[in-house]
Amino acid sequence: MRPFTLATIFFTLIATFIWSGSLASPLPAQSPAASALPYRTKVIFDTDIGDDIDDAFALALALRSPEVEILGITTAWGDTALRARLVNRFLKDTAAPNIPVLVGVPTNSKTSFSQSAWAQQGDPSPSEPGAVDFLLDQARKAPGEITLVAIGPLTNLGAAIDRDAGAFRKFKRVVLMGGSIRRGYGDLGYGPDKGPQPEYNIYSDVADAQKLFTSGVPIFMMPLDSTQLLLEETKRTLLFAAGSPMTNSLAALYFQWARTTRTPTATLFDAMAVAYVVDPKLCPVEPFHITVDQKGMTVPTPGSPNASACLNSDSEQFFRFLLPRLMAPEKR
Repeated sequence: MRPFTLATIFFTLIATFIWSGSLASPLPAQSPAASALPYRTKVIFDTDIGDDIDDAFALALALRSPEVEILGITTAWGDTALRARLVNRFLKDTAAPNIPVLVGVPTNSKTSFSQSAWAQQGDPSPSEPGAVDFLLDQARKAPGEITLVAIGPLTNLGAAIDRDAGAFRKFKRVVLMGGSIRRGYGDLGYGPDKGPQPEYNIYSDVADAQKLFTSGVPIFMMPLDSTQLLLEETKRTLLFAAGSPMTNSLAALYFQWARTTRTPTATLFDAMAVAYVVDPKLCPVEPFHITVDQKGMTVPTPGSPNASACLNSDSEQFFRFLLPRLMAPEKR
């Protein structure tokens, strides 16, 4: 081989540098907009957590979904201050971000607060209800941007509409677990069709449900038709065996609920509302004009659509979405 001179070596190195650089960067660098993080849906979470267990699973799913940004959590129905303490403890025990927790309008409730013992160990929130002010302030600050996820009786929403209906209409949409279009409780689609029946979140506060359905805000309903999702024993064992702070908290709440209600298998109604926000394909909707009658029935009636409702969902697909998120290692 011909020996290399210093000049040959120099020019060879320069050529190699240019050639390799052209391979490493064949395209112009992305603009800041193109390289930005994906859009996160802004949500406020309105919940009657502490009675049934499905609210806790819905909150856990929201916390484990990077697709959403939780602006705040408002507590609804019954002892809203104790519900806020439960949320505060859940956020603390699961090392969740610093999310505002607001006490909602207190009411009389005949439903057992099954998880009260766990809730009483949480930090108190301000004693004065602040949920309604918070809802309206956030809607005014970000008009057309915020999804309100409502998974309890609609008292806070009705109070917000009464106080400032124009500000309330600045919400992008309300995604709620509530109502019954064709199926009632216990109808999983296997037996004879028994028809719809009043659903708890609607019949508990009919007047405020009526206000919401005539508010003009787009409504997306996850009714009984599509939310009777049974957390059966095999799934429970798999989930609670993960042993993370979040699954440990869910297990503690679950067993308090099961002991109080003497019910072994939870139905995760409310979690579908959060799942829909993250991935609408999990519960496809169709338009209806819904009227809320005095018994709390959500009745399809003639007229322009005021709501979109999901009438069918795939339970197996839902749990394949939910469980891996709840069991994933927590980031510290």
